[in-house]
Amino acid sequence: MPPPYISSLRLFISSAATLIRNPKPAARPRTTTANMKYNPRVSSSRRKNRKAHFTAPSSVRRILMSAPLSTDLRQKYNVRSMPVRKDDEVQVVRGTYKGREGKVVQVYRKKWVIHIERITREKVNGSTVNVGINPSKVVITKLRLDKDRKSLLDRKAKGRTVGDKEKGTKFTAEDIMQSVD
Repeated sequence: MPPPYISSLRLFISSAATLIRNPKPAARPRTTTANMKYNPRVSSSRRKNRKAHFTAPSSVRRILMSAPLSTDLRQKYNVRSMPVRKDDEVQVVRGTYKGREGKVVQVYRKKWVIHIERITREKVNGSTVNVGINPSKVVITKLRLDKDRKSLLDRKAKGRTVGDKEKGTKFTAEDIMQSVD
């Protein structure tokens, strides 16, 4: 009977021969799907972005809790989206309550949701509570306009028209001469 180490030696030799015949492919370098970073002052760190999101003050949350305008409002005001406000009328376009319309009852910035009238559920004890809807999943169909909101709409529309003009036209010699004079 051969010594016990011979069987392990045979196993080692056979596995080495297999490796020589079928070498493992070299590990591919890890690639990320993220695009190149353009602004060095803005962090790409997941941890930092999550912290910034969850500790954002109410003034920042207001802007982040914007909703797109409906197509007719978009054509009328030349503005794509607006921060949601208490008495706006909205239509839910995603989720369980898709297609439901109603007036915004509350903008709950602490929980990043809005409450819409007639979108409620019943609790176990029988009381009804509003269901929180993410503002990105609604479309604003009617704006509650006041002085500040009108000025915001005008400012945004003005910025879009200036941007559209600059996009489509090239500078001519006359334009340059007019700006010099």
